[in-house]
Amino acid sequence: MKSRIVIMSLLLSAMLQNAMAQTGTWSGALDVNGTGLSLTFHLDGPSPTMDSPDQGAKDIPIIVDRPSAGKITIRIPSIGASFEGVWIIRQIVGTFTQMNMELPLTLTPGEKKPRRPQTPSGDFPYTSEDISFNNGDVRLEGTLVLPEKYSRKTPVLVMVTGSGIQNRDEEIFDHKPFAVIADALARSGIATMRYDDRGYKGYLGNIGECTADDFKKDASAGIRLMRERFDNVGVLGHSEGGTIAMMIAAEHKADFIVSLAGMAVSGKETLLWQNRTALYQAGYSREISDSYCTLLSRAFDATIEGRPVPDSAPYDLPLELNHNYQAVVSQLKTPYMTHFLSLDIRPMLGQINCPVLALNGTKDIQVCHESNLDAIREGLPSNPKNSVLSVEGKNHLFQHCRTGSVAEYRTIEETIAPEVLELIASWLSELFSL
Repeated sequence: MKSRIVIMSLLLSAMLQNAMAQTGTWSGALDVNGTGLSLTFHLDGPSPTMDSPDQGAKDIPIIVDRPSAGKITIRIPSIGASFEGVWIIRQIVGTFTQMNMELPLTLTPGEKKPRRPQTPSGDFPYTSEDISFNNGDVRLEGTLVLPEKYSRKTPVLVMVTGSGIQNRDEEIFDHKPFAVIADALARSGIATMRYDDRGYKGYLGNIGECTADDFKKDASAGIRLMRERFDNVGVLGHSEGGTIAMMIAAEHKADFIVSLAGMAVSGKETLLWQNRTALYQAGYSREISDSYCTLLSRAFDATIEGRPVPDSAPYDLPLELNHNYQAVVSQLKTPYMTHFLSLDIRPMLGQINCPVLALNGTKDIQVCHESNLDAIREGLPSNPKNSVLSVEGKNHLFQHCRTGSVAEYRTIEETIAPEVLELIASWLSELFSL
């Protein structure tokens, strides 16, 4: 009888362990041609989801099936993928399948998050306020950070994110660049106001029809709010936000601006440079790269002029680049992309009469530091308070990096290089004699 109780106890333990494999959060990494791609599965609740942290994708709906004890099947319809696994000693071991490609994948309990030591935490020597403001019928919510002993004379920066719908921290891969910048500036006596982009928490309009002009108007509404409390109101923008900062300055709505990796050349030039750089990094020959970029250039021109885009057949491209081109053509149909391609702020730069700090990293593969900073230097009126600098060895997020590749963003623990934070704070401190 005693042995039967022991056996039943072992069986019950195994059943409980098998049940554990069907619930909770599990994570693992695919090896895709030598590159790790992390996946996290949230299996609880009526609406389970998957995250792909390395790609910045969250809450992807999944369908979970439990065909037998210890086994699990997960389908991800939106990307045409699936996973089949079995629980083996505190792991789910199985195969991830997508587009006829099968990759081994082992999941372990919990979510593995990289360290982000610069994310502000603990007691702060400043205060924060929740704020909201409107641009017409668009309501925007954010955070106002106020340094100690602030007054109307304290300089304040309205912070504008880059392209895509982002939250007030400009969060990407668990990095929170705007929160880190706001923390550093508050400690230097400078106030900041950052806000969630329209569309981040619901938006009544069609976000696909919004352009940089709409986001500029959102930022301008934030400036109006800050002028109710401060005499010196500026804009700090990253990437497309840097472009918007310069557009606002050209309209004489800002008292000073900070452009971080801002684009000054046209959107068309930027996208062609991005694609050529990516093709070279992926190992494509110069001949194939030139052919694909020629096709893209003609497609961009056709989009700007309202003509049909060219067919890729005459360009003799590899199959994967043909597929990529079809995806590009689909994106070109949006008002945002049509506007972005033709956006060129070089003619506006001569209208900027406020102080400008413009920084771009030398390893940025999204916004070329040379062409854009050259355009800013040539276009801005002479002003001894301006500072236009390349920052050696930094990527688009201003991290210390090896190649500048987007794939590095998540693996780098640093959110933004301390010397870049010091550059911004020092320029502002000198500008306002803080």
